[in-house]
Amino acid sequence: MLNIFIGFDPRQIVSYTALHTSITMRCSKPVAITPLVLETLPITRRGLTPFTFSRFLCPWLCNYEGWSLFLDSDMLVLGDMSELFATAQDEYDVMVVKNPVKFEWASLMLFNNAKCKVLTPEFVESGENPLNMNWAANIGELPAEWNHCVGYDQLRTDAKLVHFTQGVPFWSETKDSEYAQDWLQDAQISVSARPWQELMGNSVHAKKVYERLSRKSA
Repeated sequence: MLNIFIGFDPRQIVSYTALHTSITMRCSKPVAITPLVLETLPITRRGLTPFTFSRFLCPWLCNYEGWSLFLDSDMLVLGDMSELFATAQDEYDVMVVKNPVKFEWASLMLFNNAKCKVLTPEFVESGENPLNMNWAANIGELPAEWNHCVGYDQLRTDAKLVHFTQGVPFWSETKDSEYAQDWLQDAQISVSARPWQELMGNSVHAKKVYERLSRKSA
């Protein structure tokens, strides 16, 4: 089971649903995806987003066992997440894509949970800023295609994970972003369904629906 945590921002839920969909559609192994909802966690500290600091609770939420992955919500996965987990190397505390813009390193973190026991709720809630990554003794490097930062990194056509750093293509200001059509497609899929008749027309529950519709039209 691959443990993936996504930062949750109630101001843009569509970002979460699109990202969740993009992961599950393309992952070849079982995956457990957990939204980091601040109100359900043992910290109150927040920054620009509700998950600015809660991202560092991933190892604690896994009881410091195995590997876990954190993702910002404004991302889209175009590759198989099992391939990313396969790059994990035990000598590292955490692995990131070392983008030229260093503050983006923490936007995707592959935690070696057993080596991150310093990341307790008390530590994360404290005044120290964990975004500086000073808590990690050994930071490994992931392939650049696993955190392609739109608007910062050079254009590429082989990104396996796209990070819409300036906002997902939901808004008019960002609708022409690189990989916008890929995001819009998955966002649409995330709120779509096949026709009721196809899914439910022959089910044991259909009779009740037909009866209700019949009474309504009478």
